[in-house]
Amino acid sequence: MPAQVVLSRIIVSGILAGALSGIFGIGGGIVMVPLFTLWLGLDQRTAITTSLLAIIPISVAAIGGYLVGDAVAWGVGLVIGVGSIVGGQVGVRLLPHIPVPWLQLSFAVLLLYSAVRLVAPSAAPTDQVGGEPWALLVIVGVIAGLIAALLGVGGGIVVVPALALLAGMDLTTARGTSLVVILLTATTASLSNWRAGALDTRVGWISGLAGVPAALGAALVAQWIPQQVAAYLFAVLMVVAAVQLLRRAWSARTRRARPDQPEPPG
Repeated sequence: MPAQVVLSRIIVSGILAGALSGIFGIGGGIVMVPLFTLWLGLDQRTAITTSLLAIIPISVAAIGGYLVGDAVAWGVGLVIGVGSIVGGQVGVRLLPHIPVPWLQLSFAVLLLYSAVRLVAPSAAPTDQVGGEPWALLVIVGVIAGLIAALLGVGGGIVVVPALALLAGMDLTTARGTSLVVILLTATTASLSNWRAGALDTRVGWISGLAGVPAALGAALVAQWIPQQVAAYLFAVLMVVAAVQLLRRAWSARTRRARPDQPEPPG
């Protein structure tokens, strides 16, 4: 494949991930991982680790955008971030011992349920956040880290609805705060992956830097989106993530029945 085509695909992957990160407060791996495997031919593990590296500059830019609107709760983000780091380390150790397809199925069902709750009138987020339940925030972080390590699904897909549904935080601040968690998780994980030589640093940095302008611009625009519209948009994202997980679970079951069938990308 010509080098110019490869470079253009890396840049486009970063731009798309940056836009999603800024709008939804997620890392962007939901789009980068399948594009890295389909467009660049990276294996699934390298695609995941490389996307984590790309997420570092993207999340920094998106946080900057949300800071303009004072929509980042630093204390909450740091507490959840510490929990996510712990959960991620535990998840890495549990991965060889857990039936991942069943975990994928269970989490997909949870995502679908959370999507419905997020758009239900009774579950509309409030604008008053006070007396945050710190123990609950740590648990949310641990769960987010576990899910990220076991399933390769970014913690933002867990943190944003958790802050809205459990802590009553408005979605704009929830997205900005989620990015703090993502930055901490991606940085610590990338350090470990870099030491192990388990990522493509060139692809990671190029795509990450390419996504910076998109992440910043999308974060600024996202704060103008009405809360109910934002809830519906995030619910759609959760449904897409759930469908991806269900597809992976079904593919894993098919591979067990047909061992010669390769793992699909994404």
